[in-house]
Amino acid sequence: VDLVLHNGRVAVIDEAFTIHSAIAIDDGRVVAVGGDEIVSQYTGTEVFDLRGRLVVPGFNDTHIHLSGQPNHQLDLAGMGSVQELKEAVAAKAGEVGPGNWVTGVAWSEDDFVEQRRPLRADLDEAAPDNPVVLTRAGSHSSVANTLALELGGIDRNTPDPTGGIIEKGPDGEPNGILREQAMGLVRRHVPQTSPEELRESLVERTRNLLSLGITSFILAGATPDQFEEWETIYAEYGDELPRATIQIRGDDLESLQSFGKKTGDGDERLRVGAVKLVVDGGYTGAAAYTLEPYVGQPGFFGQLLIPEDELFRLLRGAHEMGWQVGIHAIGDAAIQLTVDVLDRILTELPRSDHRHYLTHFTVMPPDETLDKIVRHDILVAQQPNFVYTLEGRYVEHLDGRRLELNNAVGTLQQRGIFVALGADVLPIDPRVGLYSAVTRKGRSGRVFGEEDRITMQEAIRGYSANGAHLTWEEDTKGTLEEGMLADLVVLGEDLLTIDPERILEVPVDMTVVNGRIVYERD
Repeated sequence: VDLVLHNGRVAVIDEAFTIHSAIAIDDGRVVAVGGDEIVSQYTGTEVFDLRGRLVVPGFNDTHIHLSGQPNHQLDLAGMGSVQELKEAVAAKAGEVGPGNWVTGVAWSEDDFVEQRRPLRADLDEAAPDNPVVLTRAGSHSSVANTLALELGGIDRNTPDPTGGIIEKGPDGEPNGILREQAMGLVRRHVPQTSPEELRESLVERTRNLLSLGITSFILAGATPDQFEEWETIYAEYGDELPRATIQIRGDDLESLQSFGKKTGDGDERLRVGAVKLVVDGGYTGAAAYTLEPYVGQPGFFGQLLIPEDELFRLLRGAHEMGWQVGIHAIGDAAIQLTVDVLDRILTELPRSDHRHYLTHFTVMPPDETLDKIVRHDILVAQQPNFVYTLEGRYVEHLDGRRLELNNAVGTLQQRGIFVALGADVLPIDPRVGLYSAVTRKGRSGRVFGEEDRITMQEAIRGYSANGAHLTWEEDTKGTLEEGMLADLVVLGEDLLTIDPERILEVPVDMTVVNGRIVYERD
C-alpha cells in the first residue's frame, strides 16, 4: 500500500462513529481501518506514527468565496483596528503610486478595538491621492473614500440604486459606506487585472485551504466563463489542490441553458454544483430581509433582492432543466419566501432526490416554513461560525428568539432537517465553525440558544460526510470507511476530548488528499 497511519485515533465517521487506531491507504483510497495489526498486514511505502493524534475525514466546506487578488488589493481579514487598516491602506497607496486604485477585502468592525466601521474620512486621511474602496467581510457592504465616490458619481444628491443603499452622515453627505447594489457604482471603475496575475493568486489561495484541513469545498457562485477558468486551473494544478464543486450563478436562464453542463458534471477533482441565487442581503450590510423590523429601526425590514415572481421563474427554470439550486437566504422573510416558492415548484413538478438547499439560514423562520422544508427534503448549508464572528451585528439588529437561534444547527436537526456546515469567509477556518456549533458562543463569550448546541461528533460529521451528501458524493468521500477516497486530516490535539474553549487553537498537523500528503505543519 502507499501509506499507513497508526498508533492514533482514527474517527471513521460511520454511523456508529467508530474510532480505530490505524488506517491503510492505497491508490488514493482507504483499503483498511482497524487496530495497529494493520502495520504488519500491509507493507506501506510510507508508515507514519500518529503518536496518539486524532485523524478525521478531510473537512468539506459547503460555502466559501475565493477569487484571485490583484496587486492593488489588501487582505484585511483579522486586522485589529481602524488605525491598523489605515496604515495598511497608506502603505499600499505608497506602493501603487498616486492616482492608482487601492482595494481591500474582508475587514470587519467586530475585529476592531474601536468597534466601529472605517468611514470615508478615515480613508481620505490614509490615502488622499488614491481612489480607495474596501469591501467588508461577507461582501454585502464596502467603504469608499472621496476620490472613489467621485469616480462613481456619488454625492449628497445621488439616489439609492435599486437594491442598494448609499449611507449618509448627519450632514447629509455620503459617509463612504455603500451597501449591496450600491457597491457596484464604485466597483465598476476599478481597473481589470491581468488574467495571469489573478490565476496565480487564485491557485495560491486555493492551495492554502489545505493548511486548514479543507480537502473539499463548494465555491459559492461563478459565471460559466469563470468555471472554464477553474477547469484550466484544475487541469494544471488539480493534484495539488482540494476537490472543488463550483456553484453557477443562476440569474440568467439562457446562459445556464447554453452552458452545456449541469449539476454533477465533472469528476472527483472538479464538479459543477448547484445554481446560485441570492434572495436577500446580509447582516454585514444590514440588508437581510426579515418579517419583523430591525431593532431600533421601525419600518426597516432589510432588502429583498429578487421579487417573488422573478424568483419563481428562475427557480422553476433551473429545476426543470435538472439543476440543483443552492439559494442564499439569510432573513426569516427571505427564507419563508424562498421555501414557499420551492413548495409551489416541487408540488407542481416533483423530483426525487433534488437536494435543493438554502445557505446561511440565519434567522429562524416560522414553524410552517420548517414543516415545508421537511416535507420537501430541502437541505441547509449552515455557517455556525457566524454566531462567533458576527455576534456584534446580530446583537445590534436582532432580539428575542431570532437572536438566540441565529444560524441554528441543532434546532434544525431536531426537526429532521439535514444540515451541512461551511464557513463563507468569516473566516475560512473549520475550527471556528466547530467551536461555534458546540458552544454557541460569540466573541464576547455570550451563549446564544444553548439548546441549539450539537456534539463534536455531530459537528465533525456536519463538516465532512454531510458536505459530501450535498453534492451526491456520500458514497465516495466524507468518511474513512473502506473504499472511500483517502482525504483526511491529522490534528495536533484531540477535538473529541479537549476543553471546547481550546478548539480554536487546535493545529492541523497534516492534510492528505487522494492518499497523498499535501500539507504538513512545520
